[in-house]
Amino acid sequence: MDPLRRSPSPCLSSRPSSPSTPPCEMLGPVGIEAVLDQLKIKAMKMGFEFNIMVVGQSGLGKSTMVNTLFKVWKSNPPGLGVPPPQTLQLHSVTHVIEEKGVKLKLTVTDTPGFGDQINNDNCLRPLDIEFLQRLCQTVNVVPVIARADSLTIEEREAFRRRIQQNLRTHCINVYPQMCFDEDINDRILNSKLRDRIPFAVVGADQEHLVNGRCVLGRKTNWGIIEVENMAHCEFPLLRDLLIRSHLQDLKDITHNVHYENYRVIRLNESHLLPRGPGWVNLAPASPGQLTTPRPFKVCRGAHDDSDDEF
Repeated sequence: MDPLRRSPSPCLSSRPSSPSTPPCEMLGPVGIEAVLDQLKIKAMKMGFEFNIMVVGQSGLGKSTMVNTLFKVWKSNPPGLGVPPPQTLQLHSVTHVIEEKGVKLKLTVTDTPGFGDQINNDNCLRPLDIEFLQRLCQTVNVVPVIARADSLTIEEREAFRRRIQQNLRTHCINVYPQMCFDEDINDRILNSKLRDRIPFAVVGADQEHLVNGRCVLGRKTNWGIIEVENMAHCEFPLLRDLLIRSHLQDLKDITHNVHYENYRVIRLNESHLLPRGPGWVNLAPASPGQLTTPRPFKVCRGAHDDSDDEF
């Protein structure tokens, strides 16, 4: 049979298809799903970075809380009974943590006692309010109630409600911010977290034997406070928020929102400075500048004395 006289295939037919004729479909996948594998391979090679700063009064256990969160023992491993050294000055420490082939470069900035000389009467101090109002515009803020084991359940809940009221009254937006909820699932999950903020946490660097199993906790005269037991404290909620469920979201908001806002502020402030080498006009052009061409100069190298006009 003459190949030129063969009837065209159904997919190349120029005749309109009847209602009973199924439309042509794409023959097989093109491999888009492989993008996820590429991202995973790249992430496994490069690892992740995460920066965290802890702020609070002296003796609240800031260093112990970070050690408990990331299992980073700066001086002594758990079980030796030696408390970590007290932080006396602002400093940052970087650790590389690897778990099941995933690497995390963790940078922790520890602070000396914040507001040690200011009295705190079961509410946010004026220094806390001003500090948080400034800080929440620059970074993601996650408040916690430290040493929650020193409060009864009733005292803890009453203190939490007072802090929440202070945050609302002074327009302090802590993480997770309501305006960044992307869909109904995010809204449901984040609403539950927002209702528990500030988290009542207990830090510990020692393991104890409870009912035949080793648990991380603090031993008291009336028993052992288990760090990862929700009936004792809310440390699991804080850990899940920072690591297991919202770590990438924390990084994205920091990069795409907080850093960009800071960048815009700095660029706007640059126009208040005297003009000098490298000065660039980023202000909107006037109508005359958009319609009337003006000559401009090309800067030459340091050894070129000529100025060419165009």
